Amino acid sequence: MKKLFSAAPINLDLGLLCIRVIIGVLMACYGYQKLIHFNEMAASDFWAKEVRFLGMTGSVPLALTVFAEFFCSLLLIAGLLTRLSLIPLLICMAYIFGVVAGMEIVHSGDNGTEINNAFVYFVIYLALFLTGAGRYSLDHLIANRK
Repeated sequence: MKKLFSAAPINLDLGLLCIRVIIGVLMACYGYQKLIHFNEMAASDFWAKEVRFLGMTGSVPLALTVFAEFFCSLLLIAGLLTRLSLIPLLICMAYIFGVVAGMEIVHSGDNGTEINNAFVYFVIYLALFLTGAGRYSLDHLIANRK
């Protein structure tokens, strides 16, 4: 009972695993949908006209987004090259939050006040970048192999 009210973590590594897997699966679902509908999305007005990343439009920013959202999320789930895989995810979410959403954290939606998902993902990815993958990851397994 004392541990429940303590500031010390009960099991930090298990918590990091849960966060990595849940957030990774959720983001991989976004990326998977973009991957299987790549051609239609690349030809859409949104990707062709509204998304401009480093002067490129259309399929190039979409491919970078698929790489970050799908493939980097799979690495995050496994805990393999975790901090390296978080960099594209952080850039992607920062771009969506800053450019696409216009730095709007909270806005009025159909069901009242809504929070920008890209901002939430960015904060979680930043926290994971600072903490690392934890003990239950392939990074830890590779680093401690003797």
